[in-house]
Amino acid sequence: MTGAARHGGTPRGADGGGAPPARLRRTVRGAVAVAAELARRFWRYAWPSTTGRRNRAYLRERLVALPLLTVLAFGAFGWAYADVRDDSAQLRDRLAPALVGLAHAKASLFIAQGEAEENLDEAGAAELGGLSERYRTRVARATQSLNQVTRSGALTVAEEQELRVVSALVVDYTGWIGRAQGHADDAVLRDAELTYARSMLCSAPVAIADRQDRYPPCPPTTGSAATSIVDRIAGLERQLRDRLADRAAWGGGVLAAAAIAGLALVLLAVGLWRTVLFLRRRFRIRLSIPLAAAALPLLAVPFLTADAVLAQHAQAASVPLATSLAERTSPETETIAEERPFDGPDPRSVEVLESRIDATLSDGRLAFLDGAAPFVLPAGLAGAALVGGALHAYRREYLVVARPGAVA
Repeated sequence: MTGAARHGGTPRGADGGGAPPARLRRTVRGAVAVAAELARRFWRYAWPSTTGRRNRAYLRERLVALPLLTVLAFGAFGWAYADVRDDSAQLRDRLAPALVGLAHAKASLFIAQGEAEENLDEAGAAELGGLSERYRTRVARATQSLNQVTRSGALTVAEEQELRVVSALVVDYTGWIGRAQGHADDAVLRDAELTYARSMLCSAPVAIADRQDRYPPCPPTTGSAATSIVDRIAGLERQLRDRLADRAAWGGGVLAAAAIAGLALVLLAVGLWRTVLFLRRRFRIRLSIPLAAAALPLLAVPFLTADAVLAQHAQAASVPLATSLAERTSPETETIAEERPFDGPDPRSVEVLESRIDATLSDGRLAFLDGAAPFVLPAGLAGAALVGGALHAYRREYLVVARPGAVA
């Protein structure tokens, strides 16, 4: 008696400790056999041989396979193409303008704060002459930019509520600047109100080393402490940039649909060609007009594919530009661009980045294909109807009257 039997054990490998159990091996072999049989049947159905086949059987299979392949190919391709086109439209018409508006609002508020502090630096000066025209212009521009972001359609309901809070804080902020102007001759009250106004604009206090700067740094705060205007605008910018990056990336659904469409289009094109050759040999039909008309939409597929690839490339190129728009723009750059307009455009200014994003997204498509996406699936359905109708007519004609030279 062996040691395993003597101690009531089982031989190694009988319970899966060594080789896989026999049941698992049988299951794997069965699954492989079923998959192979399904693949064989699919291939036979999509790529039937004309050798030794009856006309009636071949036409019956083509009558089912070709319309199904047409619907599958153009349905998957049309969905993927429309998704890419829709992403480009969202980036070009909504997300990018919203980011531009937030960048304009943030820079304008910083410039307005610097102008207010400079105007109120001399006691009584602002009380007599008022705040500068640049201050009023920048406050109005910030308010207008926030309103444009609200109307852009890029924000969710929660984000719109957050933007309304920002707009209300801007109104309160200008009110504190007005109070500081009213106490321009009282240095204590004036400085206190200016400091409070800045705290509404930026959570981070001004460091001692930065107090002489016209525009001190203002790093945005995150979390529960993000209550200032800049904090909230920066939070909206992050959410919009994340959404822009998600839309700019290849989605898993688009890639899967593109793969399915590619395979189905290849099978469809070859299947139509083989069917035309079959009709020419067996039925003496030199050219089937309905099948040729059904194949015409295939000629547009390379152009639509090129358009989708261009659009996706443009979307990817817009992501770093959107990042620069949110992180690299500054009130110094905007002030220099305003004060010295003939020095040449600064690549970090909001207007330059805006024009680059617009140009990138506008050039990343074939303009003559605008509006073509909704017609891809209807074109496929029309092609499927043409193929089905033509093959049904050929099959009915064969069954009723034996054509000369037809193989029974």
